[in-house]
Amino acid sequence: MEITVFGTGYVGLVTGVCFAEIGHNVTCFDIDENKINTLSKGKCPIYEPGLEEMLKRNLSEGRLNFTSESKKACHKADYIFVAVGTPENEDGSANLEYLEAAIAEIGMNLIRDAIIVIKSTVPVGTNERILKLLNETIESELRVKVISNPEFLREGSGILDTFHADRVVIGTDDPDAGSAVAKLYKPFGRPILQTDVRSAELIKYASNAFLATKISFINEVANLCEHTGANIEDVAKGMGMDERIGRQFLKAGIGYGGSCFPKDTKALEKLTEYYDYDFKILRSVIEVNSRQKQQLFYKAKEMFGSFQGKRVAVLGLAFKPHTDDIREAPAIELIARLLEEHADISVYDPAASGNVENLFGSLLYYADQVDTAIKGADAVFILTEWPQIMQYDLERFPLLMRQPIVFDGRNCYDLKHAEAAGLTYISVGRNAVNVHASLKGLKY
Repeated sequence: MEITVFGTGYVGLVTGVCFAEIGHNVTCFDIDENKINTLSKGKCPIYEPGLEEMLKRNLSEGRLNFTSESKKACHKADYIFVAVGTPENEDGSANLEYLEAAIAEIGMNLIRDAIIVIKSTVPVGTNERILKLLNETIESELRVKVISNPEFLREGSGILDTFHADRVVIGTDDPDAGSAVAKLYKPFGRPILQTDVRSAELIKYASNAFLATKISFINEVANLCEHTGANIEDVAKGMGMDERIGRQFLKAGIGYGGSCFPKDTKALEKLTEYYDYDFKILRSVIEVNSRQKQQLFYKAKEMFGSFQGKRVAVLGLAFKPHTDDIREAPAIELIARLLEEHADISVYDPAASGNVENLFGSLLYYADQVDTAIKGADAVFILTEWPQIMQYDLERFPLLMRQPIVFDGRNCYDLKHAEAAGLTYISVGRNAVNVHASLKGLKY
């Protein structure tokens, strides 16, 4: 089949490359000519394990190509997957500007019947509006059908999530069009759920909101653990052994970030306002996560009083390991607060340092390894559980730091190991280790 993918961001690029991998002919379109030139040379502009190798292979075998010409992208397409961004507006609602621009380009350039598949995350009712816009734009003799096909890709695991998806959701009121799209996915061998359009749109938002709820819930339990002396890891393990609850997303920490959970929970909240429905749980989830991101800073502030003149190392900048995405990453908010306190900041991340440098420039020191980042530091914050950080030799903290005080937002280390290494170690939902009375004002 001839497939075109509009948008070569994370979702569009992974989708296009994976469809080529199972034998379809795929053209990926983007208005960014520099990005298209980079991709045409077999270089991947995003950090995603295994993606560049698969991209190069399908380029060389002729199943994958890239273009910035919308006419070329549309003319041969049987299916057009739209995977452009829907970032949040200032009020938290979904910004559909890029989606509408893509639909306008498609409408102006279609010369044959086609099925338009919307992978972008959109509010309920958007696909119906897209169909209306297309029918107002295309030549009268053409027929288009619009399908909702939300994505469920995790950054850092996009290829795995495509080939081993829990489900493929296809939303349509046209059974024939739904079956045609299902046939495209058949080589992946994954379960397919066909629904009406509006249900498919809501499945995406509801799924992300539920996972965000689990994260905020376990973080609230972690905060309670700190008051009661319980250990959140034991509590989460005991909860997760109940099959009705499950183990996933019960890892306490400093809150969720990234391109999906923050944006989608806010967009769903705005949707509920539009329908005049008070979604109390969702509002609480958002509030808890916002507060959780600040927890470590306030613990450190309570200990140090002031960060002025202090050397602080931040380990882990991406919102999660195995990606370079810093959108809504807890590290960004923490760094901004530390700069306001006039701290001297060094940072380390295996993939995301370049993106952080684009934000903060020369205000930070960018280390290429953990040793360099923590050398001479008064305090260390751990914000991403990269293997390079989790497997770090704890005895090197007191060896290299001015004073070995570690604030761990991802619970990377065993408490007994931290104690044996001589660290003052403050994590999430667990007892603090080696906190001496002489340390200013700390209440543990």
